[in-house]
Amino acid sequence: HHTTHMATSAAQKVKADDIAAVFRKEIQDDVQRLKAKGINPLLVGFLANGDVAAKKYAEWTGKACEADGIAFEVREIDKMDLETCLEAAKRDPSIHGIMIYYPCFGAAPSFYGGNMDDYLRDSVPIEKDVEGLCHTYRHHLYHNIRYIDNERIRFAGPHDPAAAKKSLLPCTPLAIIKILEYLKIYDEKLPIGDRMSGKSVVVINRSEIVGRPLAAMMANDGADVYSVDLNGVYLMRRGKMVEVDDPQEALVRKASVVVTGVPTKDYRLKTEWISPGTVVVNVSHFKNVDEDELLKVPGVKYVPLVGKVTVAMLERNLIRLIDNFHSAIN
Repeated sequence: HHTTHMATSAAQKVKADDIAAVFRKEIQDDVQRLKAKGINPLLVGFLANGDVAAKKYAEWTGKACEADGIAFEVREIDKMDLETCLEAAKRDPSIHGIMIYYPCFGAAPSFYGGNMDDYLRDSVPIEKDVEGLCHTYRHHLYHNIRYIDNERIRFAGPHDPAAAKKSLLPCTPLAIIKILEYLKIYDEKLPIGDRMSGKSVVVINRSEIVGRPLAAMMANDGADVYSVDLNGVYLMRRGKMVEVDDPQEALVRKASVVVTGVPTKDYRLKTEWISPGTVVVNVSHFKNVDEDELLKVPGVKYVPLVGKVTVAMLERNLIRLIDNFHSAIN
């Protein structure tokens, strides 16, 4: 299923900037539209873990937002004050989106049951959850519910699609989907929700923030997704997850897309497993592949970093929140 003309072409490195630029233009137009209505988009990020990398990422997010006309405030606080600050931000009508830099409490338990980070993640209301990580959005993602008012739409018969509120998806997995659309891995001739059918994908990492939702999103678009982690390999198809014992090599060899998200500097994907014409996306902060070797494989498209697209999706989600929930008030 790798077309031969792709296999004969040279490998190419794809820059996130080029993909992000397409969305940044749309975002800038949207911000102008909102400002004309008297809405000044404001996103607040809570930094409560003193993490230097997170602070850098926050600064970088702030620069992108500023360039696009969005106000971004990082509030550095003590984690013990986070819950109180979050409650205040929920009630503040000038704040349209809230994000929290995790981990804050790591695996520490919560007074309310479960662990504290999960509790916080579910405490951000759907009207302000710019990262799309709260229970409602997570439930929608896994159950392939693409609209917030899906129940009403389903039972009320014909509706005005323009009035439907689209559900939010988490920024990093969404960024990867947008990269794959840009690279024409999604077949636009097929109906939405089926544009990955017949494709085999390998996602290496099953984290709750990236690997698992990404695998589910592609499975919900029709792909066979092999989710690989230290504790086994699972085949994901719409709503189904089955443990398989295929060797990783065989799965990678037949994949048209491989996503690596291993958060260690020692991990390297074996380049000799990559078939010509494969799209390889590295979502880890570490280089999970030997770039020079990979770019010798004919027709490979390699995306080394996704951060710029992730930030664009954060901005896009903020605009979606404003359109869904905040614009009628003004």
